[in-house]
Amino acid sequence: MRGPGRWWRRKTTPEKVETYTRWSFHSFAMVELATVGLTVAPVGARLGGLLLMMVAAHSAVCLVTVSRALDWTRGRRPQPVRLLWTVAAVTIAVTATAFGIVEHGPDGESVDGAAGGAVGVALIVGVGIIALGIRQRRHVFAVVGGFAAGAWIVQVAGGSPADTAFLTAAMVLMGGGLIAFTAVISVWLLNIVYELDEARETRTRLAVAEERLRFGRDLHDVMGRNLAVIALKSELAVQLAQRGRPEAVAQMVEVQRLAHESQREVREVVRGYREADLATELAGAQGVLAAAGIDCTVSGATAAGLPVAVQSALGWVVREAATNVLRHGDARRCAVRLRVVEGCVVLSVENDGVVTEAESGLSGASSSSGSSASSGSGLAGLRERLAEIDGTLEAGPAERGLFRLTAEIPLPSPAAPSGPAAPSGTASVAAVRSVSEVTP
Repeated sequence: MRGPGRWWRRKTTPEKVETYTRWSFHSFAMVELATVGLTVAPVGARLGGLLLMMVAAHSAVCLVTVSRALDWTRGRRPQPVRLLWTVAAVTIAVTATAFGIVEHGPDGESVDGAAGGAVGVALIVGVGIIALGIRQRRHVFAVVGGFAAGAWIVQVAGGSPADTAFLTAAMVLMGGGLIAFTAVISVWLLNIVYELDEARETRTRLAVAEERLRFGRDLHDVMGRNLAVIALKSELAVQLAQRGRPEAVAQMVEVQRLAHESQREVREVVRGYREADLATELAGAQGVLAAAGIDCTVSGATAAGLPVAVQSALGWVVREAATNVLRHGDARRCAVRLRVVEGCVVLSVENDGVVTEAESGLSGASSSSGSSASSGSGLAGLRERLAEIDGTLEAGPAERGLFRLTAEIPLPSPAAPSGPAAPSGTASVAAVRSVSEVTP
């Protein structure tokens, strides 16, 4: 179920772009070696072997330089200055060897063509690889122009016709400039992708920080005044109790009332943060899975009309199921289905790419809804949350290599009573009684 492309799917988007860029420039060096290897036969075994060996060395140096230069652009290594000079030196050596073969080697158009091809490919690839390790644009232009001018000077000095020298220089200028431009644009795009990813992470952290601040403000607004009043009334009750005044009991009863009121308000604040909207979670899960390359479909009934408690519990189920699909499996498809059957709402999440429980980290996720598990996040926490509203959760491998998670929650009957309410004032009476016992 893992497949040969698992290593690629595990990469983040910036890592995929970097891998594509890295192997694109690696392929230039490999194409150089293959091109010269196919055209060097007419030169002869001795000279051809020498030229091929030098081109192979040039290709190897270019491969190493690509990796070091891209690592440098990402800040992982220092600038590979020595490797850049090595590429330039080997490029010049290959060019000089090819020109020497043309001048002093066997005669024939095939020999001149093979040597000229080696010169062109080595110069073009060498210029493009060097451009990867240079940050300043004017330096890139200088490298391209310098190699083109050098090719023209060497050919003119060797007695080649002016038009031939100009054609070679123009080929180096255009080909090397194109690859150098590709290198500059590729590095720029790679940096942009990483910056966008970092900006997305920063935005997420800022959203979390803003939410924490808002939560802190809400708690301060809810608890600040009540705690201040509780502190004042407690201090007053202490003073009255020290004087033997019966009014201390009334003050402590008021303190108890304020404490219960604060507790209720804190529950409401926390409940607002803990409740999950089912429709929102379904849309979010579908978007997140689609962004990860997983085809996610949502079908069945709509979340509208379901009780708030049911929606909240199922929203947490969808959130945890989507997290497990992303984190533990190797899924390609995920199907979410919501049904209302015989007074129960059933939510099922099914995905392929199933792995063993040990690999997925879903220990305790047996099909029995009453399996014991430690409290906390994950499926054990979902079971505890569903148990509060008489719901059940089943999770485990299904047929055809699938993994299925099913949550079932009974819908409350419209005529069902909401449950006996605790008699009002019971806590206050108990508090008065306890205070009376310790008050002289």
